[in-house]
Order: sequence, then structure tokens, then C-alpha cells
Amino acid sequence: MSFNQRFDQHSAWRRDFALRLKLLVEWMKSHDLLDAAVESRLSRLESQVRSDKIMVAFVAEFSRGKSELINAIFFAGYGRRIMPASAGRTTMCPTELAWNADLPACLRLLPIDTRLKSQFLMDWRDQPDQWVCIDLDVNDPAQLAKALEKVADVSRVSIEQARALGFWNDTQPEDNPLPDADSLVEVPKWRHALINIAHPLLKQGLVILDTPGLNAIGAEPELTVSLIPQAQAVVFILGVDTGVTKSDLSIWREHLATDDDQSISRLVVLNKIDMLWDALSSPEQVAAQIDKQVVISAEILGLPKSRLTAVSAQKGLVAKITRNRELLAASGLPELERMLADEIMGQRQNILQVTVANAISELRAEAGRVIHVRHRDLAEQADELRGLSGKNVSVVKLMRSRILQEQLEFDESGLRIQATRSVHLKLLRSLLVLLGSTRLKTELVEFKLALKQPGIKFGLKKAYKNTFIRLRESLDQAGAQSAEIYAMLAAAFRQVNSEFGFSLQAPKAPELARYRQDLDSIERSHLQYLGVGKVIKLTQADFSERLMLALATRLRIVFEQALNDVELWNKSAASQLDTQLRERRRNFGRRLEAIERIQDATSGLDERIADIAVQELALKNLNVKLIELTAKLTDTPLLSRAVFSQSEPDSAKRVLAAAELA
Repeated sequence: MSFNQRFDQHSAWRRDFALRLKLLVEWMKSHDLLDAAVESRLSRLESQVRSDKIMVAFVAEFSRGKSELINAIFFAGYGRRIMPASAGRTTMCPTELAWNADLPACLRLLPIDTRLKSQFLMDWRDQPDQWVCIDLDVNDPAQLAKALEKVADVSRVSIEQARALGFWNDTQPEDNPLPDADSLVEVPKWRHALINIAHPLLKQGLVILDTPGLNAIGAEPELTVSLIPQAQAVVFILGVDTGVTKSDLSIWREHLATDDDQSISRLVVLNKIDMLWDALSSPEQVAAQIDKQVVISAEILGLPKSRLTAVSAQKGLVAKITRNRELLAASGLPELERMLADEIMGQRQNILQVTVANAISELRAEAGRVIHVRHRDLAEQADELRGLSGKNVSVVKLMRSRILQEQLEFDESGLRIQATRSVHLKLLRSLLVLLGSTRLKTELVEFKLALKQPGIKFGLKKAYKNTFIRLRESLDQAGAQSAEIYAMLAAAFRQVNSEFGFSLQAPKAPELARYRQDLDSIERSHLQYLGVGKVIKLTQADFSERLMLALATRLRIVFEQALNDVELWNKSAASQLDTQLRERRRNFGRRLEAIERIQDATSGLDERIADIAVQELALKNLNVKLIELTAKLTDTPLLSRAVFSQSEPDSAKRVLAAAELA
């Protein structure tokens, strides 16, 4: 199965899951089983599954056939090249291909001179007036391809300007562009490109990141410390004729091999194998040459041979357009697509399946507790009413007085419950401070000051190391405090359960330790900018400012995610308590109503007991239905029963899902 087919199936599963989840939420609301915490958790899960993005980053030095490979894998259906792919340099700036339904089909280009300002690249995205926008016609492949040629635009600037923009390095003259007769050098005209088109895969959540060569990568810290690490897979392209060159190795060591995050797949492609095809070599000899290059390249990059594959993107594209199966097989493209499908989609599906299973398990437990409370209350009512059998009117009145007294005592005890909640909130506020933006800014002060010192920045690495030590300590303190809050909650809930017959269970504290791994990844991704080779670049104030902004932004995302986990955890504990308090108050009301109906002789005692039996049966059926509906979201194998055939219309899917939930 190709990457495109696997992605289509994954998207079908996501849509089907979102529909089933929406119908489940509506069913739970109709039966009053959805508290604020459960609703928040399900809303977050639904959003995560529905809007799940899969980014594939293509990284290579120029003239490795990167854009041609993107054309062959994703855009052969247009019957021609869409991304510019010709001899020499083509894609000159980082280019993202995605789909945003709120925008028209367009190409947006950010001028290169924005690098002279310290503003973070992410901030420029929110300023549409700063981008050059070109409309795209997705139904006209020729117009589309012509417009996208803009990503290859260049400008000729002075050496001073090139240095300021980050494309001239006095310490590494061999990597600098060649000046022309007027002492001008060629640099990209654009800093970043965003392509928004309604390609089927892009509409389903695929994001393609096309990166330029070494100079452009190194000049844009955000690219290597933010965008590339967001990718689920990085495809690194080499030329089979050249093997691993010095610049290839620099990109690999400085920007790709620095992060050992296992959630990111790294595949290496040796492109242009058709250059080895000739009439003087047998197929066996060609295969031996290719295999030799694969082995040598794997050894140099420090990868197992299984992580490398050899292809001809150009022949693969031609084969797809002309429907030549033999040429397609010879191009090696199907094998690469299989690796992408297995590596990216398989891994992403596993992550989503674990997330879904955990969330649905928690939902089932929360809703199950509410059903259990209702069962227990009905059983108490039934016992209470059976105890009135054969008793006179005065006994019934006495029972009513006793219920009213219990209700009064329960309402007065609410003050103690509120005191428990007050202690919980006090501890929680201290925890939130550790993960808040103010604390993060404080921890970054030392590194920020080290970056701002003029000239060569002595002690920068030490300041950087100290910063991450403190950030980990903040996470560790937050983890310790969350464990303390959990212990307090567990003890308080046990006391309330014992005193009031509740069935509260303290929710597990969030796993903040996993964010330590994110900190480790961020620390490693910045290290290449703090070495000896970047001494001159770090003396440039604008570069240092961009580096600081890139670091602060990525750290802020990590701490905000940790903060969100803590807030959701708090809401889960509070909602559980609120739900059982509400159920207890309803129970008092139902008990009083039953007594009054018996007292007024509007309904017989036996009839009321029978009515409770009917309600108990309804609750049992409710619990069975809850288990059945949640099982549909967790027990169905991913991309198996939940995935429909390509020919089945969306309306049929909706009808089928609705029928199963009915």
C-alpha cells in the first residue's frame, strides 16, 4: 500500500471516529452523564483526532532532486510537475504546503529582508499584509506550476547585505555564494513560502515541508529548532552519484542527527539512480553499484542499512504519469512510499490509538461512577420504602422528617467539603506558578543576558546548560507538587466517601515527567548554534535575537501543554465532586417526592417500589449501552472495521455510524 492510500485510510478513520465521538457525546448529554471535565476531555480528544496533522519534512542540499521527489510522491496526479524541479537550484526558501479552509488557494511569500528584524517567523504568519500573495488555480496545473516557480526567485545583493541576511560567513568562505563582476551575490528573494491548495492529501491533514540547502537552513534558527522537530518524518535526500558530500554531512550532523527523539522517523533517500543505468552495465552490475552506495552512505551517517532506500524520482514521476508499471518498479518509488506509510502512518496511528484508548477508558470510568451512584441511591430508596410496608401514617411522617434532617445535615457539611476544595486550590495555585509564563521568563534571563553581551559570547554554553537545569527543576518541582496534591485529594476523597457514601476516586496526577523529554530535545536542537563554528554568527545581534525567540517560543509551547494537563486534571477532580454532590441532592428530592406521594395516597407503596425497579433496569441498560458505545471507539482496530472502502459514499458512512449508535 502506498503512502497516499494509507493516508486516505487514516483520514477516513479520523472522520469516522469524530462522528462516532460526537454522537456519543450527544447520547451522554441526553442521559445527564456528561460533566464539565469529561466534556473538556472529549472535546480535546475530538479536536486532536479531527485536526491531526502529519508533517513530512524533505531536507537536502540543493540539486539532490528533492522537489522532484515531492512531485513524484504527491503530485503525479496533475500529470505534470507542480513544484519547480529543473537543473540547478530550485526551491530557494523553506516552503510549506498545507490546506487552510479559511483561506483561498494561494501562494504567500515573505520577503527576505524580514530577517533584518528580530521578529519571530511565527509572528509574521499573523501579519498577512507583510506577505506577497499570489492566487492559485488548482484546476489549472499549468497556472499552478507557473505560480509556484516563485519559490525559486533570487535577488542579487552586496556582500554586506548577504552577511546581514545570514548568507555570508567569513569563517567558512568555501560555503559562500560566488560574487559576480559587480561584487554582488545571489540570495533567496523570499524568507518563507506558504502554499495553500486543496490537494486531497493536504485537505486531510498532510503538511509538506520543503527545505532549501545548508546555508538557508543554518540562517533560520526557527526552521531547525521548531519546524523540522514538529515533523513526524524527515526524508533526507542524497545523490546516488555523489554519495554523502561534505555539505550533506554538515546538514545531517548539525540539524538532523542531533535529536534522538524516537517519535520522529528519519529516512534517507539516495536519488537519481537512473544516472547509473546505461547500456554497458547489466542490471546486476547497476544493482551492485547502488547497493554499494547505500552501504557506504549508511556507514557515514551512522544508520542501519534498512533506513536507506535508492530511487529515481524523475523516472518515478514519468512512470506514474505514463502509467508504466515496469518503469515505476525500477524507479524504487513504491518501496519508498511503503517505508513512508509504515514509518509515518503506522507510528502516528499507534500514538492516536493509545491516546484514544486512555481517554475513552477515563470517560467510561467517570460515567460509570455516576451510574453506580444512581444505582446505589435507588437501592437505598427501595430499602427505605420496603421498610414502610404495613406502617401507619405517623411512621411515614416520621420518615419524611428524618429525610429532611439528613438533607439539612448534608447541606451544613458542605462547608467542610468546600474547605477541602480550598486547600486543594491553594496547592494548585503554587503548582501553576511553576509552569506559568512568568516563571519561564525568569529562567531564561541568564541565557538571554549571555546572548546579548557584545562580541564573542564567553560562557554562553554554561548559561544555556544552567537554564535547562533550572527548567528541569521547575518540572520536577511541579511533578512533586502534583504528587502531593494527588495524595491530599485521595485522603480527602476517602474521608468524604466514608462520611457520605460517595464513590469519589482521585484522578491520577498528570505525567509531567514526559515533558522532560521535550526539554532534552529542545536543548539538543539548539546546541549546534552554540559551537565554535557559530562564533561569528552569534556576534550578530539579529541572529542572536532570532535564536532567543525560537527557543522561547518552543519552550512556551511545552510549558503551556504541561499547564493545560494540570488544569484538566483539576477540572476532573472538581467535576467529579460536583457531580456526586448534585446526585446526592437529587436523591434527597426523589426520596421526599416518594414519601409525599405515599403520604397523599396518590400512589401506592408497591407501585412506587415497582417504579424504582423499572428505573434500576433502565440504569443497567444505560451502563450496557455506555460500554457498547465506548467499545466502538476503542475495540475497532485502526484502519480495519472503522475504515470504509473508497467507493462507499460519505452519506452511507454517516447513516451506518448513526444506526450503530441508535
